[in-house]
Amino acid sequence: MDTEELTRLTTSPSRRVIGVGALAGLGGLFLYMAFAMPPADLLWQAFLVGCGVASLALGHLMWKSTAHALILTEKGLIDSDGTEVALIADIDKVDRGTFALKPSNGFVILLKTPGRRVWRPGLWWRLGRRVAIGGVTAASQTKPLADILTMKVLERDGKAPR
Repeated sequence: MDTEELTRLTTSPSRRVIGVGALAGLGGLFLYMAFAMPPADLLWQAFLVGCGVASLALGHLMWKSTAHALILTEKGLIDSDGTEVALIADIDKVDRGTFALKPSNGFVILLKTPGRRVWRPGLWWRLGRRVAIGGVTAASQTKPLADILTMKVLERDGKAPR
């Protein structure tokens, strides 16, 4: 089992600030509307407060998750906190297609076996057999990562070009 780092995917600092800022701004706007211009119905005010708090919490979660990096080794793709994202042996397909359900500047990995659900907003998520990489990452980092992953899968299957 080789743990040598082949490449690393980090978030773009400017995209990170813009993404988190948008969520925080949305949360602030909801809270402002709830208290500065309260609706006549108390239920609507509670809804606005709930949306505001949820947006702020999501912004906080995105800030924490985008501080991580994804590391590609010979074994597979691993989060910098040690979470296994996708093992090379378990990857069925890497999809960067235009119509793939994928994050901004990202790609999708289809696994052979389903994994547990994980969501790191702005960086990656896994739902069943589908792992999506991207969000606030730069395309200049995600494209080479997808290319290397594709080559590793082809090498594993004995189909790599010579």
